[in-house]
Amino acid sequence: MRKLVSALLVTVLALPLFAGEGGPSVLVDLDQVRKEGTVAPVDGISSAGQPDEAALQVFADSGYTVVIDMRGTDEDRGVENFAGVVEGTGMSYVPFPIESQDEISFDNANKLDALLQEADGPVLIHCASGNRVGALLALRKSLSGASDEEALAYGKDAGMTRLEPVVRKVLEAD
Repeated sequence: MRKLVSALLVTVLALPLFAGEGGPSVLVDLDQVRKEGTVAPVDGISSAGQPDEAALQVFADSGYTVVIDMRGTDEDRGVENFAGVVEGTGMSYVPFPIESQDEISFDNANKLDALLQEADGPVLIHCASGNRVGALLALRKSLSGASDEEALAYGKDAGMTRLEPVVRKVLEAD
């Protein structure tokens, strides 16, 4: 009996080590979202590249309430009046343009956190690819007490790619 209890205790204590492995990703594949017709947030959020009208409808139908758009004011969204399309699905549209690497900062991570805290339901955060989203979410994770490596891993899960060196520099400067 003692061996069984010990084995069970080791298993339970080891579970956090494997959490996230193979689990749902913050970054969603928009082709998969359209194909499956459903999407689920991770901790209340999903990250993506530029969604089209069909993907936006799936997010709305899945209970999302807010779309935060990190694309720059001059970036093509593939749809005329993108804000109107988002609002036409019943979701709120929040522009939060991040137009340069200089805007990858703890200040903007705090601003993003405030927007997420205000949301009344799941949130889709997007840019062109998810790279900017992942970068700011990495810094947000750091602000909540994560180690630099944990924050970077979270950022990568949320779509950060080529902005990783910028995020590392911000983390090291803190």
